Amino acid sequence: MKCPGCGFPESKVIDSRPVSEGYSIRRRRECLACQKRFNTFETVETVQIIVVKKSGSKELFDKQKLLAGVLKATEKRPVDAVSLVNEIEAELQNTLRQEITSTELGELAMKKLKERDEVAYVRFASVYREFKDIDTFLAELNVLKDRTENGETN
Repeated sequence: MKCPGCGFPESKVIDSRPVSEGYSIRRRRECLACQKRFNTFETVETVQIIVVKKSGSKELFDKQKLLAGVLKATEKRPVDAVSLVNEIEAELQNTLRQEITSTELGELAMKKLKERDEVAYVRFASVYREFKDIDTFLAELNVLKDRTENGETN
């Protein structure tokens, strides 16, 4: 790492500590030539994920947008929405795919919610799947009820 003071190309690391929830590291360095101290930051290079909407338009994956939807579904429920969304984002990054359809993203969110809390899952599904009437809502509840009675977890 080049020293910002004298431009010498070598420095030593004095201290390292994680920042931003462990997604980057702050390093305190000292120039081997002039002994000037400076900070550097290392971050993991991530793939920018594009969400392909039902209309065919594309937009960058917005973690905050997904979090807002999950927060609504998990309101007053014992579910950590932030960790759930972080898990989804990590899963997307691990696939190394650059594009995902909004349908796939919604299904992934519903799967994670169903594993944690069926009420939150039904809330999310009612908006995501655009339940038009009570019959559609009841049909989804009956599917969940049948799975629970048969001992299925998902």
